Amino acid sequence: MSPSDNYATSSPAKGAESAGKPVRRKLRGPQTPSDQQSGGLKPLQKIGIGLGAVLFILPFFFDIPNLDEPGERMLSIFLLAIVFWVTEAVPLTATAVLVIILEVLLVAEGAIFDPAAGDAALTEAALPASDYFAALANPVIILFLGGFMIADGAEKYGLDKNIAAVMLKPFSGSARSTVLGLMLITGILSPFMSNTATTATMFAVVIPILTAIKDKKARTGVALSIPLAANVGGIATPVGTPPNAIAVGALESNGIHVSFIDWMIMATPFAAVILIASWVLLCLLFIPRSARIELDMTANWNTSTKAKIFYATAALTILLWMTEPLHGISSNTVGFIPVAILLCLRVMDGSDIKNMDWPVLWLVSGGIALGTGIGATGLDAWLVGSIGWETLGGVGVTVVLCLIGLGFANVMSHSAAANLLVPVAISLAMSLDGVDTAIVAIAVAIACSLGMSLPISTPPNAIAYSTGMCSVKDMAILGIIVGTVSTAILALAMPPLWNMMGLV
Repeated sequence: MSPSDNYATSSPAKGAESAGKPVRRKLRGPQTPSDQQSGGLKPLQKIGIGLGAVLFILPFFFDIPNLDEPGERMLSIFLLAIVFWVTEAVPLTATAVLVIILEVLLVAEGAIFDPAAGDAALTEAALPASDYFAALANPVIILFLGGFMIADGAEKYGLDKNIAAVMLKPFSGSARSTVLGLMLITGILSPFMSNTATTATMFAVVIPILTAIKDKKARTGVALSIPLAANVGGIATPVGTPPNAIAVGALESNGIHVSFIDWMIMATPFAAVILIASWVLLCLLFIPRSARIELDMTANWNTSTKAKIFYATAALTILLWMTEPLHGISSNTVGFIPVAILLCLRVMDGSDIKNMDWPVLWLVSGGIALGTGIGATGLDAWLVGSIGWETLGGVGVTVVLCLIGLGFANVMSHSAAANLLVPVAISLAMSLDGVDTAIVAIAVAIACSLGMSLPISTPPNAIAYSTGMCSVKDMAILGIIVGTVSTAILALAMPPLWNMMGLV
């Protein structure tokens, strides 16, 4: 076929330049404005700093009805976090760290100008500073650390690209078939790798294909399929995306354990249905039936001793995560096993530790600490009592919180949205009759991952947009349809199904 018939041939994909040496490809997602080191503050960031400061100060000078002083101080911190995370007035990680130190200084046991002074009940309820600092080493952080170690090793030893090359071979020919293959592979990788790294890896594989496709709509469809699949696929496991870890950690802090396999059983079928439905929608909107893409991809496996040790360790870790009910080892503990093995056997080293996405871990920690403070200071009860949530019932509360999460996640970081909403959702659920806490927390976390209608919504979208292969309009149309319909299914259909299956 001629180029006008949308025939594209990619160059062979290489997982490593040589079979004996590990290859390192540093994959970086685009930086948000607040991550930039130069260029000054944008108007929205300046507004955020001013508004955040004002809202932070107000509860110190005005008495809040039905809220004790520790709760008022926590409200100050909560309002500051909302404004800073929404506007990115300072880097997202900086806000997370600020939350922790402000809790230690203002609401912890022995805080500055102790808010509980003279009140025995408040003094007894105050948590020590160590409880807030403990968020930085919460067991779910260790779980995520293991996930990062596996993802980093997959990149270092070319495992990610080789898997993509092998799995894409059967999907050569029809463009629609190729897009299905891309989405399935991305959806399989993203539960165990960061969505950003997965998207960057897949684009490295398909850029030669994209540039050879002459049909603009088909090219757009292929480009949009990858971030969509990465966002949806990340829903499937606790380590797939930070909102999942935030929910697991917050539930654990409230005495509710959700194992790795429990999360997978609840989330994977939903993610699979959304993934296939999204592929159908992509084909209808962008991929002509006649379009064809021919693939010529060759896997080049790294066969060094270190690579083989990594392959075995990654397989063992994933197997242990998925069989937690059989052996009883917590998924958090399992997450630290690959860290110990890979470092001790020198498969990974100090440079790999430095290259991990530490800001994400600190951001998750900030969300855990925020939830701890909301519960310890009585702010949760005040938030519940301020709105007539009980009139909505369990379904209504879940629907409203999921829609809020979807809305927030479209215009701000998914992790920041989950940090704000998951603690509130758990507090609401625990205070209302007939509302399952685990269901609400998990649903809200997943809803935050479905906000993907803009380039700023999530790094995978930004990566796709930066290729120049898709417009904001096309991304918004696809994201709004998939996000809205998926959230409706999530909030209305999944909780009864989870209950019927006895998962919660």
